[in-house]
Amino acid sequence: MKKAEKKSLFSELERLRLEVLRHRDLYDLKSKPEITDAEYDALKARVDDLERLLGVDEELFNVSHLVGAKPSKAFKKIMHRVPMLSLDNAFKDEDVIKFYDRVKRSLGVDQEVELAVEPKIDGLSLAVIYKNGELDYAVTRGDGRTGEDVTRNVAYVHGVPRFLEGENIPEVFEVRGEVFLTKEDFLRLNKNMIKRKKKPFANPRNAASGSLRQKDASVTRDRNLRFFAYNVGYASAAVATRHSETVALMRSWGVATAPEFCLCKDIYAALDVYHHIETIRSDLSFDIDGVVYKVDRVDWQQQLGQVARSPRWALAHKFPAEKAQTTLVEIDIQVGRTGKLTPVARLEPVSVGGVTVTNATLHNADEIARLGVRPGDRVLIQRAGDVIPQILKNLTPEVVRLPYRFPTHCPKCKSEAVREEGEVDIRCTGGLICPAQRVERLRHFVSRGAMDIEGLGLRQIDEFFRDELIHGPADIYRLTDKQLRARKKKGEVWAANLVGAISASKNRPLDRFLYALGIRHIGEVTARDLARRYSSWANFDSKVVELVERRSLVEMELESYLLENRFEEHDQLKRRLGKELAEIIDTTGVGPEVATAIADFFREPHNRKVVDDLFAVGVRPADVVWEVKESSVTGMTIVFTGSLELGSREQAKAQAEALGAKAAGSVSKKTDIVVAGPGAGSNLTKAIELGIRVMNETEWQSIVAGASS
Repeated sequence: MKKAEKKSLFSELERLRLEVLRHRDLYDLKSKPEITDAEYDALKARVDDLERLLGVDEELFNVSHLVGAKPSKAFKKIMHRVPMLSLDNAFKDEDVIKFYDRVKRSLGVDQEVELAVEPKIDGLSLAVIYKNGELDYAVTRGDGRTGEDVTRNVAYVHGVPRFLEGENIPEVFEVRGEVFLTKEDFLRLNKNMIKRKKKPFANPRNAASGSLRQKDASVTRDRNLRFFAYNVGYASAAVATRHSETVALMRSWGVATAPEFCLCKDIYAALDVYHHIETIRSDLSFDIDGVVYKVDRVDWQQQLGQVARSPRWALAHKFPAEKAQTTLVEIDIQVGRTGKLTPVARLEPVSVGGVTVTNATLHNADEIARLGVRPGDRVLIQRAGDVIPQILKNLTPEVVRLPYRFPTHCPKCKSEAVREEGEVDIRCTGGLICPAQRVERLRHFVSRGAMDIEGLGLRQIDEFFRDELIHGPADIYRLTDKQLRARKKKGEVWAANLVGAISASKNRPLDRFLYALGIRHIGEVTARDLARRYSSWANFDSKVVELVERRSLVEMELESYLLENRFEEHDQLKRRLGKELAEIIDTTGVGPEVATAIADFFREPHNRKVVDDLFAVGVRPADVVWEVKESSVTGMTIVFTGSLELGSREQAKAQAEALGAKAAGSVSKKTDIVVAGPGAGSNLTKAIELGIRVMNETEWQSIVAGASS
């Protein structure tokens, strides 16, 4: 493999690992998936392929070894005695037969291997531990090694008995299974959520996860959760010689198990069960996304063993996505809290797998162009993974027609909507004036790293905005003691403290003010770079005027290229412009992308008005004089990688710069130190390969403390 090709594949692997980790946490920890199960499986499969191809098999760096989500900080963490593994997936009958043949070869047997077959419940994995037949504690899967303590809540889950009743129950016995909601209970729950003006859950799996992981156990009590056991974790004594016997024993002791469980003499009988369950899945009272095959004999399971993240004696056979045809009525553009424009297809209602579908995701402008869809087209849709409907194909015959034109301005505030170099998303540049983004931007404006207004938290921002006390940042400085006292009984002290904190924030340093404005790509470190370069608002603003003038000069030319479909020339001009803007701003760490974002922000009249309004109410950013301390890392290049737990990455970079070091984004031969937190990936791998000094976050903080003393 050529060096350039290998470098490209490593780059792809690093990007996909981060994507897998992000979507894993969205799905398992936050219960807010952005992609379908099928898309997630495809991502993980590509990661597997790249890791095998590149020979990256160290468990520390292998995303495929990670199971579920890292435990939430909201619950006490408990380590599993036996890791809770995930299962390998198959999507075709041929892949299942290959699995069966591989099992027989590994066991060295000619006889048929009996398989236990059970439905794959689409819920939340849970381990329930009994001591002397009494429920001791319950813990979620978490990351497979450590989960969350949900003992109080599990008392309200149907199918989890308080006591096991029967004979030969081990002193310690761990039941593993799935927590879920029935389809009927899910619909009832969402109906109540909508009635209470709360956001409904995307699917029963998310609802089950969110309902079990509640700080208030009474919420769990009202959700009608259910549990089916599928296996044993740790047991202080052997239970049975076969998995089917274990399931029967658990059922006899009072633990609920899936009614569709059966034992098959060979793989072909097991496949027959799969296809039968596939035909009746819509009639089941709960959601499933496939079936699970398990070698029935426990001694054979032990002989087959496991790989890093999954057992060799079990396999999940996923159902294909269900499909239907309908008409695309219109394309709505939704604006997210960060300004991202997301197209949503409004469809003629159609039944897919027993569920009426009226909307489908279109992801982004590139996906619309790939499908070639426009309102009025006949389309093929599917519920991939029974979660988010998506459009698979445009069924309208190819004719000469005008393509759908993605909006160039935000539908909420009419600000320009732009796509930056290398990105697929198009974002509104309206920032603080965009209704869709305003609350989120106001929260950012008052946050600790920005204007740091103590006492004005997220809840107060939401309430003040809802009650129309504030619409933009300047309104915060117009709040009076009288207005605040009227909102809270005996709130004189609170009101006086908040008014004082608001007044004190008027003269925050220039870097905090720049960060508070919420300009895209301007984080705390970049804001400090700009403040260090220009020292005062007047100096910075004069350079902004020059940026905006240059940006506006080429606007008509850029638009004409788009109208004439001269996309290559448009992109070339935009790249040249970005380089020119970066030269104008002339600041270390500020490249074409950031310089363009600054120009785009300040060329919008309403963004400039936000700044003018702030100055009108007395906000005056303080000039910045930057001091650098001499330290043991002065002059060095430092890379921070992984999840930092003692502070944000932005804060760590700022610490490095304050000590005279340079904070870089990736490891190279010029790197002197790598500070690695949990989940560190290719940067750590490369540092080890190059023999670069690696330290943990505690060691880094010791250096910072030493320089400050």
